[in-house]
Amino acid sequence: MNKEWSELNKTMQAQIKKKDTYRMGIDTLLSLRSQLMQTLVSFKEELCREAFNSIPFINADGYHSKTIAYSIWHIFRIEDIVVHTVINEDEQVFFAGNYQERINSPIITTGNELIKQQIADFSKQLNLEELYSYIFEVRESTEKMLERLSYDELKRKIPEERKGYLESLNVVNDNEKAIWLIDYWCNKDIRGLIQMPFSRHWIMHTEACLRIKNCRIRSSGSFKLSGYSCTKKTSAL
Repeated sequence: MNKEWSELNKTMQAQIKKKDTYRMGIDTLLSLRSQLMQTLVSFKEELCREAFNSIPFINADGYHSKTIAYSIWHIFRIEDIVVHTVINEDEQVFFAGNYQERINSPIITTGNELIKQQIADFSKQLNLEELYSYIFEVRESTEKMLERLSYDELKRKIPEERKGYLESLNVVNDNEKAIWLIDYWCNKDIRGLIQMPFSRHWIMHTEACLRIKNCRIRSSGSFKLSGYSCTKKTSAL
């Protein structure tokens, strides 16, 4: 794990445990998320479109067995669902902003059910400009919620009936690779959700993206990733 990100995460977790340092902990979390977002934005600025679909570790176990496009989708679909459906019980950014159509996504779920070539095929379909619009909006909505959140609310449990509501939205696939997420989220308190997925989940998938990005060969103004060859990035995504 990136040492700076790891230390920020550790500091944040310690700070939010105590009322007198809680607000500092939220500030630390926002700083961590800002650094991680800068890394995700750097992909848009540095990589060509095909690089987002590359899956160089397709047969590996771990977060790096995905694509960059999928990882970005996955981070923010989970965050959107957790903030708006699990915690706030209001409308997800995804639905309010008509992002399924805008991103051209065949799914509305977290993507946990997808494997190997399915992940690569899914990634190719996504409109990256709209995907980035989505992640900026989700991040903003999350951080507004975090800034309003009081220390006393951290111990708030998620009501049992929220599980059924989540199931009814079909935003978590009923595949065994995905359905466990509903129990995982709804059995945590708000502090637990801050620790995962609002911080550590970002770190793990962003580091996986960096590993994918670094699996490349540069030569004479072009580079290759897992069988993809593309010229240096142009303005179009």
